[in-house]
Amino acid sequence: MEENICSCGVHEDIVEKVAKVMPDEAVLYDAAELLKVFGDSTRIRIIFVLGQSELCVCDIAKLLGMTQSAISHQLRVLKQARLVKARRSGKTIFYSLCDDHVQKIFYCAMEHVME
Repeated sequence: MEENICSCGVHEDIVEKVAKVMPDEAVLYDAAELLKVFGDSTRIRIIFVLGQSELCVCDIAKLLGMTQSAISHQLRVLKQARLVKARRSGKTIFYSLCDDHVQKIFYCAMEHVME
């Protein structure tokens, strides 16, 4: 099987420039793992609602029409990925996005799909 090779040869200057800024494989792997977390529509919906307001599990479950158990499971995944954080107030735990980066990633994705 023959490879597709550019007929003009390798552009050494461009390859060298890109190679200098190429992140380590471990960083790229971590980025890929993070993006996998965004690959679930329930988690995306949770990210959206938490971008609007800090909420408890029962509020999220009501908004998304799902069980509290299903929401709790997805929140664990989001917490492990450091996308969501929790705050206890009495017996209630409130969830919110960890930082503005999470919302920016979400809105960039939404902007891209709505083009």
